[in-house]
Amino acid sequence: MSKAVQSFLSGMFFTFILDFFLFLGIFENYIKAKEIDVYYNILFADHQSLIIFLLFTLILGYISIYKETKLALIVIGTLSIISLSTLITPIGNALGEALLMKSDVAIHMEKFSYRGDILYDGRKSITFYDYKFEKVLNLNKNKIVGEY
Repeated sequence: MSKAVQSFLSGMFFTFILDFFLFLGIFENYIKAKEIDVYYNILFADHQSLIIFLLFTLILGYISIYKETKLALIVIGTLSIISLSTLITPIGNALGEALLMKSDVAIHMEKFSYRGDILYDGRKSITFYDYKFEKVLNLNKNKIVGEY
């Protein structure tokens, strides 16, 4: 196997592991904490950025194969600590809010209007916290009229 292919596959492996723990922390400390009905696989697949994934794949692959071992350990170790830090509740919750939540949004349905926070924008529904009712609502995306 050529060094370029080995570099790409190694980078992809390291990036996948880092991504896994990043999204696991968000899932455990944001999605489960807010009781949002979404599976981990859907969360992971829907919020991947192919450009960022490929960028980290190339960088980590290059560092792990072509650079000295000490530099590779420092870079991958630091990124692992950052990725694993999302398993700490306040960090995972804050990152989940930063990536997934939209604050102070008005949603107009056919008969009702709601004002609050979008906790999670899923494939078929929106998990929404309404300020007036002080309750989490699941709104069907097909019944939303206008922009949100």
